[in-house]
Amino acid sequence: MKLKTFRIGGVHPHDNKISAEMPTQVAKLPSEATFPLSQHIGAPAKPVVAKGDKVKVGTLIAEAGAFVSAPIYSSVSGTVSKIDTAVDASGYRKPAIIIKVEGDEWEESIDRSDKLETLAQHPELTPEEIVERIKKAGIVGMGGAGFPTFIKLCPPPTAKAECVILNGVECEPYITSDYRLMLEHADEILVGLDLLMKASKVNKGYIGIEDNKPKAIELLQQKATSYPNVEIVPLAKKYPQGGEKQLVDAVIRRQVPAPPAIPVNVGAIVQNVGTAFAVYEAVMKNKPLFERYTTVTGKKVKKPGNFLVRMGTPMKDLIEECGGMPEGDNKLLGGGPMMGKALTTDEVPVCKGSNSITILSDEEARRKEPQPCIRCAKCVSACPMGLEPYLLATGSAKHMWERMEQEDITSCIECGSCQFTCPAHRPLLDNIRLGKSTVMGLIRARNTKK
Repeated sequence: MKLKTFRIGGVHPHDNKISAEMPTQVAKLPSEATFPLSQHIGAPAKPVVAKGDKVKVGTLIAEAGAFVSAPIYSSVSGTVSKIDTAVDASGYRKPAIIIKVEGDEWEESIDRSDKLETLAQHPELTPEEIVERIKKAGIVGMGGAGFPTFIKLCPPPTAKAECVILNGVECEPYITSDYRLMLEHADEILVGLDLLMKASKVNKGYIGIEDNKPKAIELLQQKATSYPNVEIVPLAKKYPQGGEKQLVDAVIRRQVPAPPAIPVNVGAIVQNVGTAFAVYEAVMKNKPLFERYTTVTGKKVKKPGNFLVRMGTPMKDLIEECGGMPEGDNKLLGGGPMMGKALTTDEVPVCKGSNSITILSDEEARRKEPQPCIRCAKCVSACPMGLEPYLLATGSAKHMWERMEQEDITSCIECGSCQFTCPAHRPLLDNIRLGKSTVMGLIRARNTKK
């Protein structure tokens, strides 16, 4: 069988899926949990609790701050010790709610049983009701992007959804949290997909999985026999296949145009398998989003593993469960080595988008000295968006913002394929990120004046 994949660019970094065969463990409760109010794309959430308030697991602690926003729920029971600022994955101090943990008392409205609920058992669930429950539960994209899920399910009138595609690709090296989730909760993911399809008013669903995960492909194909409208799509291993535009191309052979176009403009709504699982728990079990699957990994980590972790848990607690920080100099990443962000401290809390904590040794992380560009065009061949990274990087370094906008710098998905493939070790992505954020700021300012 010929495996599908996307048609433009892509690279093949080493898998390094060290923790792939390690069953998920339930992480220990922290002594104190920190909840940044910006855990999603859009406006920060607004606190609805005050210092001294008692909360349970599943208590609403912050409401959505605007249309593009998401509420936040406590993952622990205890007392709100302060509403202050805390360092998040960006390295800056941001507003946060800090809770002292006391016991583990859950809101009684949450169904904690293991009984599988299916859509067929709940004909009363209308598309509108499903969307409302997803919105209320604070669910955002669990693959790392953090876009509020309910918005994707309500496309603009100019676009019509035809299918839902679940991203089970996990193409980023080292990370295995989605893989473990697919092996351990395949039934719930399929019900979650069913709910997403009904909410989107479509009758076709796909789950894309790379062929380096044969157990997950086999299990989901077997389970999907009960879902005639769902197709499991095995994909050839290639990074960044988990990018939603690349996944749409690989699965349904449609290419999403440059921004502001999004996948639904070509008929697809893309969600992560972790999001589908969270949707199942929210709609069927009345469980808000307050815990997630996270991988802790690295070649020098004593006991790498996968964890079901309560949000707000400091990353250092998970690292301790894996045998502590390895000796010597290390680079701590929130995410994987291709798209993850370097963290300034291990006190950063696990948030909605924290799919992995990756620890690289100094030897692995140290960059080589950049050399002059040798005009080999490897970065152009590798770019999955069909851009010219050498040009975008140079133009950004020279602050040629108008030219960068003309060259479609906003289409960059920041996957790092260009920098990975550059034989001259040039910091292409660093410069492009700077240029992209500057150009997007100029576009927003221009649109505000209109």
